[in-house]
Amino acid sequence: MFTDKPDSQCQCAEPASPEELRRRLDEVIAEYKSKPGGLIPVLQIAQGLYGYLPDEVVRHISLGLDRPYSEVAGVITFYSFFSTRPRGQHMVRVCLGTACYVRGGKQVLDAFKKELGVDVGETTKDQRYTLEVARCFGACGLAPAITVDEDVHQRVKPTKIREILAKYSQPGAAAKGA
Repeated sequence: MFTDKPDSQCQCAEPASPEELRRRLDEVIAEYKSKPGGLIPVLQIAQGLYGYLPDEVVRHISLGLDRPYSEVAGVITFYSFFSTRPRGQHMVRVCLGTACYVRGGKQVLDAFKKELGVDVGETTKDQRYTLEVARCFGACGLAPAITVDEDVHQRVKPTKIREILAKYSQPGAAAKGA
């Protein structure tokens, strides 16, 4: 199952050493090397291990699967659930599909940029939030919409950004959409 939630990362008491992570990755590569369509599961598992896909990991996967680097990197950039940068504890996505855009989605995005102090694709310094843009959540009648992790927030106003983020400010916090 594809996931882009940081929760898919190992939550072990002690983080694995770089050597242990590489050993686990090598096991995954060996398991999927001869399987058709094995690249995506390898990338998914690698992202689960590392939290994102740093370039040295992408190169290692490319060599291990005997695939061109351009093919591996192309798959990563094509699918939005893969990331080549560390992601925050909470993923904030602002819809800029037509209905959301027309009903103020751009202003909502600008408010998030200002409040979080990051641009699209960036993560806050405290690693709490990553800000992204999406094209449609299927909630056009309740636009503008955003998601924080799996929670959908509808009819979002720029003035409500702090209130929404406050629901996620506690360590390990998750809130249901409003």
